[in-house]
Order: sequence, then C-alpha cells, then structure tokens
Amino acid sequence: MNKYIIFSVVAAAVLLLSCQGSTEQKVRPINPNGDSELALLMRNMEVEGKRMKSEIMQGRKPEVKNYFREMHEAEATEPEKVASETFHMYARAYHNALEMIDESEEDDVPIAYTAMVESCMNCHREMCPGPMVRIKKLYLPDFM
Repeated sequence: MNKYIIFSVVAAAVLLLSCQGSTEQKVRPINPNGDSELALLMRNMEVEGKRMKSEIMQGRKPEVKNYFREMHEAEATEPEKVASETFHMYARAYHNALEMIDESEEDDVPIAYTAMVESCMNCHREMCPGPMVRIKKLYLPDFM
C-alpha cells in the first residue's frame, strides 16, 4: 500500500511540474531525410530507459546518465513545438524524475522510474503522440 501512496505523490508532482548534442550511445538515423538532434536524443533516451528497466527488474539500482539534459538546446524536427514553455516544463519534469531515480533508496527506485516513464508519456500525449507505443514498453510490469 505504501508503494502506491508514494507512486501517487510522485506522479502528482510530475504532473504538476508538467521529452537532445553529444551522447554516450549513438542510434542511427531512420528517416530518409535525416533525423533531428532531438529525435536522435530521444531514441537514446529509449535505449537508456530499456537498460534501466532491465536493471530494476534484476533488483539493481540503475545508474542515471544525465546527458539527456541537452534536450533543451537540441535541434528539433518541429522547432516551434520545443520553443514553447510547455515543452520546457515537460523536460524539467523528466529531469526531476531522473534525479528522483538517482536519489531514491533501492526499494523506491521502481516508483521513481515509473514517474520518469510517466513524464515521457505526459509530454508525448500533448506534444508528439507517435512514440507513445514505444514508451508504453518502458513501463515495469507491476506498474502498468
């Protein structure tokens, strides 16, 4: 019961606060006309999300990589969307969720990780719904 209370508080905080540069991992462009920096960074975010999910499911606390902070300056496919305060608000919520994962005790990491995935979903619900199908795969089985 305590997990659900904490999750509710974290989710509410993310909603109230309510997804890129150099990266450690490189994903390949998939669009014939090229991909924006933001699109490539978000694909790297997905790779990192999968890694973190796997580590959490193995009972380990994942390392949080902070190179995603570049999302505020990354060139976007639709620059007008990321120029909005709405985008920056969602980006800050994502960064806050990463900090929660990093600062959480091991037992609370799944809740903080779920808040991070929710921050991605919240942004994409409003800004760019296409990736939501892929983001749903990042949820932990117990938090769907």
